[in-house]
Formats: sequence, C-alpha cells, structure tokens
Amino acid sequence: MQHTTSAMHRDRDLLTRLDSAIGDGDHGANMARGFTAVQAGLARSGPVPSAPGEILLRAGNCLVSVVGGASGPLFGGAFRALGEALGSSPEVDARRFAAGLAAALAKIQQLGAAVPGDKTMIDAYAPAVGAFRAAAESGAAFATAAHAAAEAAEAGMRETVPLQARKGRAAYLGLRSIGHQDPGATSTAAIFRSLAEASGPLR
Repeated sequence: MQHTTSAMHRDRDLLTRLDSAIGDGDHGANMARGFTAVQAGLARSGPVPSAPGEILLRAGNCLVSVVGGASGPLFGGAFRALGEALGSSPEVDARRFAAGLAAALAKIQQLGAAVPGDKTMIDAYAPAVGAFRAAAESGAAFATAAHAAAEAAEAGMRETVPLQARKGRAAYLGLRSIGHQDPGATSTAAIFRSLAEASGPLR
C-alpha cells in the first residue's frame, strides 16, 4: 500500500494528462486521493493486520467509498476480491496469490463488462494475472512472479495506445480515442509495479 500510494502521487500528473485526453481528467487526483485515504485509514484503525488479505480488504472498502467515478468500484472491487480470496492467513504463497488475482480480475470484468482489447484497465490487468500465474505454477518465487506481472502489465498498458476504446467514457470518442494510452491501464501497471517493488528484488 505504501509503494502504491507513492506511485499514485508520483504519477498523478501523468494520469491527469492521459485522462484529460479521453476521459474526465480526474483519474490522477482520484487515485492519489484514494490511496492516501487507504494509508490514513490503516493508520487510524490501530495495529495493521498481520494478514495480507485483511489489509487488502480494508483498502478495497476505502477505495470504493472515496474514489469517484468508475475507478472506485473497479479498483476497490478488485482489492476486495483479492483480499477475500486470501482470507485471514498471515502468509500467502505465490500460487494462492495468483488465484486471488484471478478472482480480482473476474470481479473487474463482472463490474465493467470489459475484455482485453477494449482499451481499459483489463488490458494491463489480464496479462499481469496471466504472467503471475504462469510464474507461480512453474515454482517461481513470489518476487519473480510479481516482477513478471509488472512487466506484463506495462506491456499491456503500452498496447492500449493504438486501440479504439469500446468501454467507458473514452468509447464515446470513437476513432479519436486511438493514439492515447489508457489511464486505467496506466494506474493498473503502477499498482503491479508497486507489488513487484514491495516483494523485493529478483533473485
């Protein structure tokens, strides 16, 4: 959460520029405000839970209540689904986390009805989940899987540039949405990069 909060403040202006081109222009401010609230909420609630799932569940609840537009339900729903899948276990291995990421992806698709190629956060999230799962199933360490997911998310983010948006506000622009990087995919990639950074260096 600390890494993600720092990333959202670092990328706030970038996300604002990207969203100004094909959306409302508020994605940067919303994400920075949302994760700042997550950090504050965890600090106010007493000792931080030892279970990763409980932390993620609290983060998701906060994002749903604080972040405006579609981003709150989508990102918050993903964190909640991941937290629920991980449960109250104080330790989570790569395979279990991969299953949690798959549950989070399913929740995003249920809420947003988007698929890869629609120029949304799914274009970064889906390949990240696939890369994490593949690494985990091969027996890779958690950090290795997290770094693979981050690289896949960033590749998917870049691949949104030539796409025409088919979901969300950007879809109303039609062909004019082509040539712009999707802001939701960009913030998604930042979250996966934060996961990789928090999990430690590659070995």
